[in-house]
Amino acid sequence: MTDTESQQFSFKAETKQLLNILAHSLYKDREVFLRELLSNASDALNRLRFEMVTNHNVLDPSAELKIHITADKDSRILTIQDTGIGMTRDEVIENLGTIAQSGARKFLDATRDQKVDFSQVIGQFGVGFYSVFMVAEWVRVTSHSFNPEAEAVSWFATGDDSYEIGPAEMSERGTKIEIKLKEDAAEFAEEYRVKNVIHKHSDYIGFPIYVGESKEAVNKQTSLWRTSKQEVTEEQYKEFYRQTTLDFEEPLTHIHMSTDAPVQLYALLFIPSKAERGIFSLRKDDGLKLYSRNILIDEYNKDLLPEYLRFVQGVVDSEDLPLNVSRETVQSSGLMPKLKKVLTNQVIKELENLAKNNAEKYHTFWQEFGVYLKQGVAAAPADADSINPLLRFKTNLNPEAWSSLEEYVSRMKEGQKEIYYIVGEDPKSVLRSPHLDYFHSQGTEVLLLTGPMDSFMLMGLHKYKDFDLKNVAQADVDTSKKPKEETEAERMPESDFGGLVDQFKKVLGERVTDVRASNRLVQSVARLADADANTNPELQRVYKYLGKEYEIPKKVLELNPSHGILKNLLKLELGSELQNIIIEQIYDSALLVEGLHPDPSSIAPRVQQIIEAALTRKTG
Repeated sequence: MTDTESQQFSFKAETKQLLNILAHSLYKDREVFLRELLSNASDALNRLRFEMVTNHNVLDPSAELKIHITADKDSRILTIQDTGIGMTRDEVIENLGTIAQSGARKFLDATRDQKVDFSQVIGQFGVGFYSVFMVAEWVRVTSHSFNPEAEAVSWFATGDDSYEIGPAEMSERGTKIEIKLKEDAAEFAEEYRVKNVIHKHSDYIGFPIYVGESKEAVNKQTSLWRTSKQEVTEEQYKEFYRQTTLDFEEPLTHIHMSTDAPVQLYALLFIPSKAERGIFSLRKDDGLKLYSRNILIDEYNKDLLPEYLRFVQGVVDSEDLPLNVSRETVQSSGLMPKLKKVLTNQVIKELENLAKNNAEKYHTFWQEFGVYLKQGVAAAPADADSINPLLRFKTNLNPEAWSSLEEYVSRMKEGQKEIYYIVGEDPKSVLRSPHLDYFHSQGTEVLLLTGPMDSFMLMGLHKYKDFDLKNVAQADVDTSKKPKEETEAERMPESDFGGLVDQFKKVLGERVTDVRASNRLVQSVARLADADANTNPELQRVYKYLGKEYEIPKKVLELNPSHGILKNLLKLELGSELQNIIIEQIYDSALLVEGLHPDPSSIAPRVQQIIEAALTRKTG
């Protein structure tokens, strides 16, 4: 600047370092500089609006409260001007020259961590304005205070060690920021690019943002989540969801809430109809949009809901949050856990209402997102009591319908003290499990757990109300009432059965801990029982699903002395090849039913041998 009244000032040491980092380094998402400047402009307008509540002696009181952006792509000049509270000379020096030295120092400390995303933390230390030097060759700030007696002032800097301040020609109230963009930042001199940034970061600033010659504001201004529920139509909710996600399937439900205690927040949340994102989805990650006073401060905030609710989409806005505050700062303040608790409770409550009032829609939800809730039971035991009523299961007596734990309990037999379940590989094969023989014969209902996440869920699901959950494979059953399908006459003689048991032990060797008769099998030839009552079969499956190395657990092979296969097995020559491979097959089939066989395809050659032997005997 050439004006004789202009003065040159040196930046403090920390600010020099900060500017050097910003001016000479490349960061992703450099567009955040515009977010920061629009945030500052919005603050200036808010401050003026508050001032005018009690003070009518302001410069140009009838001027529209607005932000105006012009972009000249030929000269690479971007201008952001507001009609806010403006600044005096002293305020410019304070705000742009010496502000937040401690913040600058903390920012520098943060930059030592090479993993830090600077575009996300630039605003948290009070240095957001300086982010403009990520894209600027030089910056000129011209400001005129709301005070009619004040004079306009200009601030100019290139990002080097100093800045200049002098008088300016500006009659209107507010602040104008002119930016000479670097060549590699010329995209921000394109109006379409500016509009894209506004839609992404500042769409719901409460003042109109005009771009270029247009008389129509680019931003929406009125945030739907801050609008009274009574004033929002279902179609507006659906349209908002479509615009923010590009998901053209209607959401299953939405949650529109506002609270003042224990925290102040506005929220508009959606539960999608599908777990999988479409290829055109705008949302590329889990997390909620987090706003502070209508300014987006985090595009994908994962701290507002527990991980098991990460499928929820939407917006949270809290005036209790400082703009662009870091995750660590918010968490240490205790605010984020409070927000999380309020939001989590509200989502759980909405799911409870959906289950109660629209079972069909809830079953759609369950089939898409039930796996997330199962994960929550295992990973968030403190939340299990609120999640458990939302769980749904199919049972051996109702294999096509979904049942809640409460519904299961209501159908329990008189005197039944446990909730029974069975774990298997798929819904159809588990119904043929030998572990269910006794329960089928007694008409006792058993939960069918056949999903990969079920074994993980059981690590946290031990009890519902006063009833313990019990795996049917380990359940104690009253066998004094023998099933009508079995009589003593049908059992093979003890001497014959004893000889067969010895042959099973000889063939299987150390793969089993014992072979014995079962008094609970009806339709099945054999079952594998745990040798130790304290064995955790769910943990065995967890290891399998995690791909961890595990040994086939040595179990007890229980045989059904009444079964035709065993009776016919006695007719074969003791120790013959065919008898031995059938014994192997009975054991492998039991492993297969348990879902514990390490190599199911290895059974095929033996099955072929048995088929060939059967055909030879039949045609021989």
